[in-house]
Amino acid sequence: MPRKKSQPKSKTPTPTSAASATLALSELHFQVDALEQENQRLMKQIKKKRTELNNFVEQMRSVATQMFHRTIPIMKQLTEIDRQIHNLFDEIFQRKLGKQSKREIEGVYQTLQMQGFISPKSSESQDIPELDELFGAAARKGKSDPSEFSDDFAGGEKQEEQPPIPQATVKTEDSKKIRQTFLRLAEIFHPDKVTDSETQMRHTEIMKELNKAYQEGDLAKLLEIEQQHLAGEDIANFSEDDLTRKIQILIQQNSLLKKQYENLKRELRLAKNTPEGSLISEYRQAVKMGIDPIELLLREMKEKVEISEEIRDFVRDFRDKKITIKDFLEGPSCLETMGQSLQDKMMEELFEMGVIRF
Repeated sequence: MPRKKSQPKSKTPTPTSAASATLALSELHFQVDALEQENQRLMKQIKKKRTELNNFVEQMRSVATQMFHRTIPIMKQLTEIDRQIHNLFDEIFQRKLGKQSKREIEGVYQTLQMQGFISPKSSESQDIPELDELFGAAARKGKSDPSEFSDDFAGGEKQEEQPPIPQATVKTEDSKKIRQTFLRLAEIFHPDKVTDSETQMRHTEIMKELNKAYQEGDLAKLLEIEQQHLAGEDIANFSEDDLTRKIQILIQQNSLLKKQYENLKRELRLAKNTPEGSLISEYRQAVKMGIDPIELLLREMKEKVEISEEIRDFVRDFRDKKITIKDFLEGPSCLETMGQSLQDKMMEELFEMGVIRF
């Protein structure tokens, strides 16, 4: 009997395999949706955190500027009185004094310095810092970047080893990915790629945004522009390979966004932990309680002026021999009203330093 020819196998996918492929594709769609939602959430968080950071730094700058301009006249007055007190002591020490008397007068002089009633050394060569010195490069260039602001803030002196505030850009391989995103978008939106004048104008504006976002290391903005461009695409037309590739890109992008968000959080935390940041926290609390912190500072400074003037007049009276050395060692009445005589303060200082023992 002749052999029956075997029938060729059909290439038509079975219902089971077709269903499996559809399910696999659907799972990829769901994964893309979840990653895109996370992407949007991260970009919103970054935008919110950046706004919070910028507002905090701007308030630091605004409050410090107000304080500077409102307190500068009193600061100059205090500096002048301080200089006069030092000059009076210089004149006193030029006299012929006994060893005991000189030692006691020097004790008064040193105590005034240690207690903060006068500066530790002659302020004749000290000038009131200019506003540019208070804010450093940030004030000169009109910048509000916290990384440039924190080092030169507060009195023109750098604080002791404050931890640096990082830039809001990711380094090394992360910055390369930001550059790749920028170049990909620049290839799409470069004005020379189109001939229509209206489209060229639109692409020119978009390129401005792209350049700004790239210079600032703002990955969130770059991705936002890219997503707006891709908004018209139908995800159902993507093949499995396209979806897999898109998932990988989204995972990388979300990883970068998370790092950028953490950097912003760290910048804000460091800004709040600086002396200037603590000042703003106290300022906000005072305002909530209905207190004007700057007005309160001015009152305290005016009280210090009154005390400094009384100390100056007291030292001047001793220089002019209007009071005895015994009266001089007791100190001016303004110090007595503060709870202790100047001599008591000096004794306390010597006791704390271990020079004398009871």
